[in-house]
Amino acid sequence: MNLHEIYPFEEDTRPRKRLGRGNGSGLGKTSGKGHKGQRSRAGASIPAGFEGGQMPLQRRLPKRGFKNPFRVKYTPVNLSQLSEFFADKKEISIDDLYASGICSKNFPVKILGTGEIGFPVKITAHSFSKPAAKKIADAGGTATALEG
Repeated sequence: MNLHEIYPFEEDTRPRKRLGRGNGSGLGKTSGKGHKGQRSRAGASIPAGFEGGQMPLQRRLPKRGFKNPFRVKYTPVNLSQLSEFFADKKEISIDDLYASGICSKNFPVKILGTGEIGFPVKITAHSFSKPAAKKIADAGGTATALEG
């Protein structure tokens, strides 16, 4: 016995439709295509969005907006999260942030200024907001942005 001999079972398969083989078959004469019309013709495949020659909706509506292909999407991390997760550390690297599970490795990290940091700490991340960098400096720490 081989795998291809097991399935599908004979009763699970349906015989293919044999079109145009007489009226007694149920699919004779027009072969299930009805009378006349665009879809009854040979080679009838109507493209998606085709509206019978009328100007299609996607061409009638105006184009709006702009999507920047070079946008850098950052994972935001707040100062309050840093003070919660790393209260005892003097230096926080990007690897520490990834290891703690605060942020994903798929995106660069940006430190934002929500919350307070009450101890001096050296933080390395991809980017810093101005308020975050100021709060870190005021606490006696340093904010180092990574290149690239």
